[in-house]
Amino acid sequence: MLNYKHIKLLIWVVLPLLGACTESWNNPYLDTQRLDNTLYSSFSARPKHLDPARSYSSNEWTFIQSVYETPLQYHYLKRPYTLIPGVLEHMPKVHYYNNAGDEIPAIDRQSAAFSRYILQIKPGIMYQNHPAFVKDNLALNDDKLSDISHLSDFSKTATRELVASDFVHQIKRLANPKLHSPILSLMSEMIVGLDDLNVELKNVKGSLDLTQHQISGVKVLDKYRYSIKVNGIQEQFLYWLAMPFFTAVPPEADAFYAQQGLIDKNIVLDWYPVGTGPFQLSVNNPNKEMILQRNLNFHDEYYPSVGEDSDKENHLLVDKNKKLPFLNKVHFLLEKETAPYWNKFLQGYYDQSGISSDNFDQAIEVKSKGQTVLAPRMSDKNIRLLASNSTSVYYTAFNMLDTTVGGYTSSAQKLRQAISIAINEEEYISIFRNGRGSAAHGPIPAGIFGAAEDYNPFVYDSLDKRKDISKAKDLMAQAGYAKGIDPVTGQPLVLYFDTTASGAEDQPRLDWIRKQFKKIDVQLVIRSSSYNRLQDKMSKGQTQLFELGWNADYPDPENFLFLLYGKNSKVETGGENGANYQNAEYDKLFEKMKNMPNSAERQVVIDKMVAILRKDAPWVWGFIPKSYGLYHQWLTNSKPHAMARNTLKYLRINPQLREDFRQKNNQVVWWPMIVLGLIFIAIVYRFRRS
Repeated sequence: MLNYKHIKLLIWVVLPLLGACTESWNNPYLDTQRLDNTLYSSFSARPKHLDPARSYSSNEWTFIQSVYETPLQYHYLKRPYTLIPGVLEHMPKVHYYNNAGDEIPAIDRQSAAFSRYILQIKPGIMYQNHPAFVKDNLALNDDKLSDISHLSDFSKTATRELVASDFVHQIKRLANPKLHSPILSLMSEMIVGLDDLNVELKNVKGSLDLTQHQISGVKVLDKYRYSIKVNGIQEQFLYWLAMPFFTAVPPEADAFYAQQGLIDKNIVLDWYPVGTGPFQLSVNNPNKEMILQRNLNFHDEYYPSVGEDSDKENHLLVDKNKKLPFLNKVHFLLEKETAPYWNKFLQGYYDQSGISSDNFDQAIEVKSKGQTVLAPRMSDKNIRLLASNSTSVYYTAFNMLDTTVGGYTSSAQKLRQAISIAINEEEYISIFRNGRGSAAHGPIPAGIFGAAEDYNPFVYDSLDKRKDISKAKDLMAQAGYAKGIDPVTGQPLVLYFDTTASGAEDQPRLDWIRKQFKKIDVQLVIRSSSYNRLQDKMSKGQTQLFELGWNADYPDPENFLFLLYGKNSKVETGGENGANYQNAEYDKLFEKMKNMPNSAERQVVIDKMVAILRKDAPWVWGFIPKSYGLYHQWLTNSKPHAMARNTLKYLRINPQLREDFRQKNNQVVWWPMIVLGLIFIAIVYRFRRS
């Protein structure tokens, strides 16, 4: 039997383990951070650019638009998406001019040769503290640089007020050939003088000081006002003023980061942004973590007091008129895989989560009529589900230049319509997207002005009833391909489908696509290639069918309808019209619709355009994704926003609720340790007896 010494040994082994049971052993954060006012999130890949002139990626904009501010921003709560002033006092004032330079009334703006936007910023907005605003730091010698490895190593920092010339400086940066701004080509067509400045800067030898170069169409009017002159009328230009490309960058930042000693240490603007936003990037270690810290110099901005009718019911107006931001810190950890992130979310170590295909069945239950509801195991943890329609569309395009699937004859239309019926988008959404989406009836997703509320009569008998496959076979016969036989060869019709999908995980989906064509007796050959190779084939018109997607740059129907505008043909102009679709009537209506304000008149024009597209069927209209998000009870003010990336400032955390959840859901199960301890004692006892 065990004696006193053995019992002492058991206590010695087990007691330290029991003492640790009051703490969560799996906590990835420091114990001192348990009650911090910090939002925990993640990123899956290192941001490539944090320079607002260079970045065009949504994952980068999460950081950029938390540090920088733009002239305009989206209202957080209102739907449809609505622009409001960001750092501006009011919405820009627009003046219109004819070719002679005379101002014309707004009612006659359709004939304008130029438009001039007057922007007035709010006074008293200060930058974050930064070493670039210390004069001595603009001329660093080797001695000073020897102690510098990171931006935080600078002992002296300062700030200054935001002024109009900072915005003008950033627009000049778009023309800097060394920065390779992704919107230079597009903006050169809009902003007067931008292309001329780009040509001028290409000829500069040595260091470049943008303060010594001017842009004819962009002027500083006074300390707080500047103007932008654009060609013609550009109704969508206001949306660009809500993007980081048009934020303010102080010239001191360019001068500071241009020092070779700092460049050699990778202390550059593309890595260390400097702005006036609610947060500043205090830690940039993309192999581990990135941390946004509250900017103590942030100006007065308040949570919205109005929104949609349902916002009050959903407790989204509790903080109305309260000063932003509510968080002190946002801590992003690198998570390359979804499984670890999901587990940490369930344990309370991340505050919100998307739902991957792998986790869908754990989080969501699909009812008999297709409705999706939160699974009990989630609701039992007081987790909330928020769903939102994406401002994206995924589609299969026909190359209209192809001799088989292209063209505008009645038989060509009927072939494309037959294929459109055969590809069952509802089935695709159910099998491959867990029901997360809706079949598209046109190119404009729901939530964008102009989106179709009716159904596509060439593919559907009603909004929810796709035409029977027999109708597709009838259309095939009318197109000259009865029973799928090519009249030219006398053999089954063979079509070619280009895609970037190629891995083993893609095979079930590709097999499904083949089966859709088989329903109308068409043999489909799938050609997988890299993204760059596919783009090359598209630019040369060497495709028949291919799949693509488009995510809105801004919430305007023009940003979707331009994808089928003839002058944007991929082959002819290198534009985004990958189908190379050209219809004179559609193009004429597009040019009319492009700069119309949202109105009943504009809707009539859009409806005519969509009717033309449905008949011509240059796309199989595909589907519009639906996004699901899960939110813990301690994270409030959450409302999905498909356009804005500056929404962290609106979120609020209750750290005590989070800590209580973590303690409850991460308790150590210590009885196995007791058993192991007893086994250990028994082994020792038997060993000593032997």
